[in-house]
Amino acid sequence: MEIVHLGFIASLLAGLATGAGALPMLLKKNFSDDTLDVLLGFVAGAMLFVDIDEMVPESHEKGFGRKATFGLIGGFALMMLLDSLFT
Repeated sequence: MEIVHLGFIASLLAGLATGAGALPMLLKKNFSDDTLDVLLGFVAGAMLFVDIDEMVPESHEKGFGRKATFGLIGGFALMMLLDSLFT
């Protein structure tokens, strides 16, 4: 299987998982604030795990370590800035 096909399948599965995760939100519209906090924390933790455990080490192996590390730090800093501006 070519890398392009593998990437397409991985993207398709990620999209389906996103849709499956959105389904409870569409079916039940009045979640408590505590439930939303827990769900958002879980999703944020999952994304950070994927970044730190999968993407950054692979980038280091392929010679893009500085870019990957600074990209992760920059993205985190941008997230914190937007959080402080809009909450």
